[in-house]
Amino acid sequence: MKRPDFLIPYEAIEFRKITFVTMKSAHFIQALSILALASPFAYASDPSPLQDFCVAINDPKDGVFVNGKFCRDPKLAKADDFYYSGLNVPRNTSNPVGSTVTPVNVAQIPGLNTLGISLARIDFAPNGGLNPPHTHPRATEILLVVEGTLYVGFVTSNTDNRLITKVLYPGDVFVFPQGLVHFQFNVGNTNAVAFAGLSSQNPGVITIANAVFGSNPPINPDLLVKAFQLDKNVVKNLQSNFWWPNN
Repeated sequence: MKRPDFLIPYEAIEFRKITFVTMKSAHFIQALSILALASPFAYASDPSPLQDFCVAINDPKDGVFVNGKFCRDPKLAKADDFYYSGLNVPRNTSNPVGSTVTPVNVAQIPGLNTLGISLARIDFAPNGGLNPPHTHPRATEILLVVEGTLYVGFVTSNTDNRLITKVLYPGDVFVFPQGLVHFQFNVGNTNAVAFAGLSSQNPGVITIANAVFGSNPPINPDLLVKAFQLDKNVVKNLQSNFWWPNN
């Protein structure tokens, strides 16, 4: 039988109290330590550069690996590492979607590595040239129309899935938040051209139709039948199409 506290010596009671407080403090410190360790992952993003630049190289020899690319010795950097030419040249839009995206990211300008910014030119064919619904997993996009008329928009995340759209004319600017599905569609009868700035040196792109129906290997048709509530023959037909990569 447990001895009543009033029969336990005062020193023993005080020892119990101290032990209890110590255990609570230990648990608090342990929880705080776990949160401290987890915080870098919870707030993970492209780190701010700690040097003037980090010119990307493919050969790791004599290089340092930083944020996806090896860095050239800064003393060996040259002007061409920060240079790209030809963004003024119209691209061929004779393809199934009627658009072509010309990216200018770290793959084209090695000096963009770690700087968290990139650019793209988008050319649209008349009467329906489309940059199909897609997302950029690592970047917000800001679009400037310089020629033509574009119907643009994005869809908010679940559960609202609200469509936000606008018709843009030369000089107009529109923002597509990071990770949200968005598109641009030429509603004019002339060519259209737009330039996009993106908040990553490697923003990535996931074109929805290509990813869902053109994956390699293909997604199980039964899964897509249930997800899209489509006939299985329709799904198989969609999977057999060639999904044009306009990037």
